[in-house]
Parts: sequence; structure tokens; C-alpha cells
Amino acid sequence: MDMKDKEGLIKIITTTESKDDARCIAEHLVERRLCACAQISGPISSFYWWKGAIQSSEEWQCAIKAPARNYKEIERAILNLHPYEVPQIIAIPVIEALAAYKDWVIEITRD
Repeated sequence: MDMKDKEGLIKIITTTESKDDARCIAEHLVERRLCACAQISGPISSFYWWKGAIQSSEEWQCAIKAPARNYKEIERAILNLHPYEVPQIIAIPVIEALAAYKDWVIEITRD
């Protein structure tokens, strides 16, 4: 899928330091119909370089399903709510999806 395909679906992933932070982001996005669904899983173990050293932490992952057209607005919302200095916010194009599921995601997030 071309990320410029505004009717295509994406899965956005972000991680947070607490379940409450992940829940806040998920609820905000769903309430505003920026995404059709957000799932929280964790805790997960993360290992990464930060400020010159290898770090590790327990995090919660939030997986967000949305139309590609909403990416920039979702990114802004996450940045406003996220406690991290540089949060992970990545979008993965959905190559295939059940047609009825795709239709639901597109319809539920219409203005």
C-alpha cells in the first residue's frame, strides 16, 4: 500500500512507561474517532540506546488501527499526551484486510 493512499489502513504502534499512559492515548484517539480500535498489551521488555548508554525498561504497547488519512492527526495527539521526550510512533501499512473490517475502520472514523 502506498502511504499516500488515504483510504488504506495503517497500524500505528507506540509504547509507554505505564498502562495508564497507554490507556489515556487509546481512549483519546477512539473517543475522537481518529482510530477505530486501539489495543494495549504488556508489560513488554524493551532494550534500547538512550543518551549514550544501553537502557532497559518495562513498557506497554499501544497498537492503533486507523485509516492512513488520519496519521498526522494521530501523531500530533500522541505527542501531546505522551510523557516520553522522543516516543516511538511508527505506522505500518496494512497490506491486506478483511473487506468488512476495512469498511468498518473507514466508516467509524469518518467526520
